[in-house]
Amino acid sequence: MARRGSSDDRAFRLVTGAFAALVLLTVIALAFELSRQSMLSIAKFGMRFWTGRTWDPVAGEFGALPFIWGTLYSSLLALLVATPIALGIAIYISELSPRLLRQPLAYLTELLAAIPSIVYGLWGLFVLVPFVRKLEVLVHAPPLGVGMGAAAVILAIMVVPFTSSVAREILKNVPMAQREAAYALGATRWEAIKVAISYGKSGILGAVMLGLGRALGETMAVTMVIGNNPQVSASLFKPQYTMAAVIANEFTEAADELYLHALIEIGLLLFVITIAVNALSRMLIWSMKKR
Repeated sequence: MARRGSSDDRAFRLVTGAFAALVLLTVIALAFELSRQSMLSIAKFGMRFWTGRTWDPVAGEFGALPFIWGTLYSSLLALLVATPIALGIAIYISELSPRLLRQPLAYLTELLAAIPSIVYGLWGLFVLVPFVRKLEVLVHAPPLGVGMGAAAVILAIMVVPFTSSVAREILKNVPMAQREAAYALGATRWEAIKVAISYGKSGILGAVMLGLGRALGETMAVTMVIGNNPQVSASLFKPQYTMAAVIANEFTEAADELYLHALIEIGLLLFVITIAVNALSRMLIWSMKKR
């Protein structure tokens, strides 16, 4: 019986190990295929592809800088808006909320993450865009409604549930001895909460980075409200573009092989950035749990 149990354990370990290896192989296969399918664009443009501002499929001239700028700019703006809100929600639920409300509030926050992005996009199109259009009239800007500001707000709303959920779990994992030590030294409740935040700061930073990874890869909601105009601008009211949006909008129109390879190269860069951001955030969270 002992020998049979050992054999079953070994087989179970091999099967589950194969499943884990399948995930790794999938990531490697994605990277390989994206690299292979973008070789024509890489060979023709080289690094000029990442610094060029011209996106002209008719002339065969492709520069991805407007899309890189739009992706990073919208994601960082979304983080600036979402991070204080998400941390406030996490602190309230884990530290200040009455026990009766704690679980319902946590459930409702996580429910926001389950809403499809197309629903956020429709809300942005019919509610947020008209509001931004009125704001643009007040500041004497062209009343377009769509643009970087609207996209950043939509992304911030979508990032909040991810960041707050992870940050809440980090605060729950802070040892109670940290808070008790603060109280023993005469700290107020807010000062004890600051001690807990300081203890879990690397994990909270990881939660913020996870939110950044979510914002970088968002497609449909951003596509519907950002305006889809390939330009580099710091204005919140000008229509711009993101890497995910240009792939979604133009992939089916890419009849030319170079055009198709250029879009796939944008996908390759987005894949690398997203993997790097998520890996960094996981490392920060693991360092918190290990400590």
